[in-house]
Amino acid sequence: MERTSQVIGQSGAFLDALERASRAAALDRPVLVIGERGTGKELVAERLHRLSPRWDQPLVVMNCAALPETLIEAELFGHEAGAFTGATKARTGRFEEADGGTLFLDELGTLSMGAQERLLRAVEYGEITRIGSSRPVRVDVRIVAATNEHLPDKVDAHEFRADLLDRLSFEVVTLPPLRSRAGDIHVLADHFGRRMAAELGRERWLGFGPAAVEQLTRYRWPGNVRELRNVVERAVYRWEERGAIDHIEIDPFASPYRPQTRAAARPEAPAAAPPPVTDDEEVTACEVGPSDFKSRVAAFERDLLARSLAEHRFNQRQTAEALGLSYDQLRHALRRHDLIGTVA
Repeated sequence: MERTSQVIGQSGAFLDALERASRAAALDRPVLVIGERGTGKELVAERLHRLSPRWDQPLVVMNCAALPETLIEAELFGHEAGAFTGATKARTGRFEEADGGTLFLDELGTLSMGAQERLLRAVEYGEITRIGSSRPVRVDVRIVAATNEHLPDKVDAHEFRADLLDRLSFEVVTLPPLRSRAGDIHVLADHFGRRMAAELGRERWLGFGPAAVEQLTRYRWPGNVRELRNVVERAVYRWEERGAIDHIEIDPFASPYRPQTRAAARPEAPAAAPPPVTDDEEVTACEVGPSDFKSRVAAFERDLLARSLAEHRFNQRQTAEALGLSYDQLRHALRRHDLIGTVA
């Protein structure tokens, strides 16, 4: 079966992040992977491990947000029998499990200050001490950590140790959100769709029709690649026609029968009738409205073009693709808004 953990993408921003990760993989230093939820941080961590000299040693994954604060340290560093209530026998922690390999700490920003202090010692001195023991244990572990938070802000708020951040940020790989990878949306959607069709035993995969492609392209994808995968797989599963998929339901909770909150269920008070418009006001609206509308639309269009150019490093072909324009249409729009001089 095809691997589900493939790293797929061809946009410049995404390829730059992968290149940075690949270069850092060969060095035995900590790496921080930053990105919104669903951008593929764990896949990049796996890439860092597989391309490193430790590739044949363990890759141990721990989600720091998945355990209560009282158990985090025992999970990381292990414990001796009787160290706390319920500790009936000794247990190795994730550091010892990852000895010789890589320890991936997801959701790093959720670690307590106490756990951060012990983690700093492990990173600096290469040794840990199990809970309930006074005997240090030597470990050889490379740390790769990930977060969707801006850790320097947490340092300023005294919620994250500055010295630990300094030690872990030898290299920082920041993954772009899917909304900044417009050219990758259709590539990823086709990949997930093709794989789902094969899983369902469909004989042919005819892809997405123009309306569905427009839906995929216009949506902002707050859940990033993970959300896109769910949406596409659900669309393929529900589609019963023989042709290309021409409609996608992005929100699975959309229904006229979905439960309402009490506030939403209350009947709304009728809106007050607007005051009558005098002849003078009507004339003013007719005279000023269209002119103001056109200027605002023009300003919005110019701002959209300028921001899209910047996001795509002033590459006009990538910008045109992201905006759904042909190259000539984009050039015409740039001339109309006097933006030609801003691009190389």
